[in-house]
Amino acid sequence: MPSLFDPLTLRGTTFVNRAWLAPMCQYSAQDGTPDDWHLVHLGARATGGFGLLLTEATAVVPEGRISPQDTGLWNDEHVAAWRRITDFVHARGALVGVQLAHAGRKASTYRPFSAGHGTVPVDEGGWATVGPSASAFPGYAAPRALTRDEVAAVPEQFAAATRRALEAGFDVVEVHAAHGYLLHQFLTPLANERDDEYGGSLENRARLTVETVDAVRAAWPQDRPLLVRLSATDWRPDGLSTADVAAVARELAGHGVDLVDVSTGGAAPAEIPVAPGYQVPAAREVRETSGLPVSAVGLLDDPHRAARVVRDGDADVVMVARGALRDPMWPLRAAHELGVDLVTQPVAEPSADVDLAAVRATGYQPQYARGAWR
Repeated sequence: MPSLFDPLTLRGTTFVNRAWLAPMCQYSAQDGTPDDWHLVHLGARATGGFGLLLTEATAVVPEGRISPQDTGLWNDEHVAAWRRITDFVHARGALVGVQLAHAGRKASTYRPFSAGHGTVPVDEGGWATVGPSASAFPGYAAPRALTRDEVAAVPEQFAAATRRALEAGFDVVEVHAAHGYLLHQFLTPLANERDDEYGGSLENRARLTVETVDAVRAAWPQDRPLLVRLSATDWRPDGLSTADVAAVARELAGHGVDLVDVSTGGAAPAEIPVAPGYQVPAAREVRETSGLPVSAVGLLDDPHRAARVVRDGDADVVMVARGALRDPMWPLRAAHELGVDLVTQPVAEPSADVDLAAVRATGYQPQYARGAWR
């Protein structure tokens, strides 16, 4: 079996290892535009040896943001701002992907470190939300049910953002269909009460995800990887099971998806047995059923545990989130602990338009980026 630090090739892209940075919302953008905060967040981890960096959930339309402070990719200003960041990441020898998202009924919420909770009112910078049905996520305002024509427009919204992602210099696109956001809302019976071709059976509820993947795949170069994040269970008997989601992943395998980023939960409140590796069995089931490579995520920041996930064939990639917030050089430290001589790509000097003070604030050190843990 491969190891955590073996390369992985998807289409025309080879990732130097299987330790990837998970998407994590930063709640720090203005009008969807990433800034120096995002440069520092991703730039620091670009020097740390990750095989791929994934951005936070990046909205394809303004009303698709989880919070008013989330990033977006719906206009040319966003393209230019992201291009500055992807250029910097590439100069560090790293690869970067964008997670495209629409939050649906879970949009327009207060960011976690604010005084408010739930839905941000319109007079405070929020907006009216939409979903497959008019049912609310508990504690949030009720959404308006999307019309048939509005549902049909969603795939093109993702496709338009995909074309901008190419202009912005991203190497990978991930479609966010997990954590109770819009595509997951259509997938799960906990949020989808429709009686048209987008509701009812699992096939109908998966229709919008499949159509969105088709639109994104058509807009994205054939030699570049396409990922999809799925919640493999709702952790409730009346919600999606892992078998359901594995069947959806198997369908997506025929629509140009190259890897499934397996997470769980988010559609509705549930009792989740959170512990290190708690989502790994779901990742393995999706992998075995779909035949696609998968990633696993969730408290996998112990290097030995992460290495076992790949070695045992539970997943092809390990996503690291909070562990990477604590230690931007997580892969280099993990390689050191595992006795691996990790060498990443050479580091280029920062370009003239990069603020060197911001670079130094990331903890950037050339010797780290060359692969030496000192």
